[in-house]
Amino acid sequence: MPTTLPALRKQLTGPELRPVYLLAGEEHLLLLEAADTLRARARELGYSEREVLDADANFDWNAFSQSASSMSLFATRKLIDLRVPTGKPGKEGAAAIIEFCERPPPDTVLLITATQWSKAQVTAWVAAVEKAGVFVSFWPLKADELTDWIGQRMASRGLKPDRDAIDALAERIEGNLLAAAQEIDKLVLLHGDQPLDAATLEDLVADSARYDVFKLVDAALAGDAARALRILAGLRAEGEQVIGLLGWLLNQLQLLARLSSARGNPAAAFKAEYIKPPREALLRKALARADRAHWVACLIQAARIDRIGKGRELDYSRKAVGDAWLEFERLLVAIAKPRAGMLKAG
Repeated sequence: MPTTLPALRKQLTGPELRPVYLLAGEEHLLLLEAADTLRARARELGYSEREVLDADANFDWNAFSQSASSMSLFATRKLIDLRVPTGKPGKEGAAAIIEFCERPPPDTVLLITATQWSKAQVTAWVAAVEKAGVFVSFWPLKADELTDWIGQRMASRGLKPDRDAIDALAERIEGNLLAAAQEIDKLVLLHGDQPLDAATLEDLVADSARYDVFKLVDAALAGDAARALRILAGLRAEGEQVIGLLGWLLNQLQLLARLSSARGNPAAAFKAEYIKPPREALLRKALARADRAHWVACLIQAARIDRIGKGRELDYSRKAVGDAWLEFERLLVAIAKPRAGMLKAG
């Protein structure tokens, strides 16, 4: 069975590290912060040499074996930071990891991170890791877990929210932990250690910038194309970049595509996505305007905007083409008023 995150934190306070750690899962903020904590603890304990290995599809696993068997040139202790994004090291990689776990070299710690994960990937090499060290899995938080996490993070930053303030922030970020972390950091700067209620939180978050991407997306989902375009213009004037605005919009478009595929019991689909009633009303309003094909077309348009913004939308002569801001405007209108948007999938 995987170790829990609190148990990992407790283990890291001890005088020694285990030979191997596997941190894997789909909740990337928790995973990355746990990995950072482990690296920091390793430095405190004298693991001053760190070797990063990116195990992509073309990775030579002999390089890992050589790293594990070689003595440190610059320190008495070494951390091997092995990154397996897919969580699938393959036959050769699994064998190399199992060999390390069965005969861990002295004064060496292996940290394995995987940002794509499923329970089906818990095979022999993972069992070897659990036997020799620690395995922690990270999954998206459930509704009650999310509010607990937000409350604990706010308290750890010196904030003093009441329960309504915690619930208000949870509703605002809709499961996006990175967005929650950013909002909490802003609240620390704006409010400090004074008592924080829901109304004050909403005012501070709203006043922290004239416009934000959450209001942008919500305006489009509500069908208010004019307001969405005004917010986009404001964000552009404030120096925001198209690529930075796409993340939350993509998240919501993917959610709409999933919800529009639900058959028979839409309420169960909303419950499965941990969507609370106020947000559910907004999403239902958007879903009533178009079918799944439209939301797929919107996702395709968002991908095109991403390519244009990165200079990867090319014409026949391999020159970059397109206006990312103009296409973003077109996408917002399509979300707010599907018929006016005239987007077609395919």
